[in-house]
Amino acid sequence: MSKPNFPRTLADSEAQAITRNMRCSPRKLNLVAQSIRNQPAGKAIADLTFSKRRIAQQVKKTLESAIANAENNHQLDVDKLVVKIAEVGRGIVMRRFHARGRGRSAQIEKWFSHLKIVVAEREPVEKPRRDTKPGHSKGSVKPATQTAVETA
Repeated sequence: MSKPNFPRTLADSEAQAITRNMRCSPRKLNLVAQSIRNQPAGKAIADLTFSKRRIAQQVKKTLESAIANAENNHQLDVDKLVVKIAEVGRGIVMRRFHARGRGRSAQIEKWFSHLKIVVAEREPVEKPRRDTKPGHSKGSVKPATQTAVETA
């Protein structure tokens, strides 16, 4: 006898990838994860490719894994994928010591993080384009006031 199947927690139009124990603090990793939340998958990969942060390459690999899971395991359309969740969690903390003066020591903490990326299949939503400045619609132009010559 085997164990019963674990029920799927995601919707049918979603896929995920999880990376554990990334050697980066959760605070720094969250800055990169925040930049790809609610982005189309193609744009998120482009942003991560040209990011200057070291951890962006590992985040990109996790995102590519989530996209591959969506395509191969769940038969989702890659062009319609959007990063729904980019969740950062706290991992272990390696503690080291640093020798200080007069025989004392200081503690160094090396943080690890977990990353969970969920991609969902959605139609890309186009934002309405604003042709004018805010507060200046075409119908709100006030007519010119009458001059003294016209009234006389």
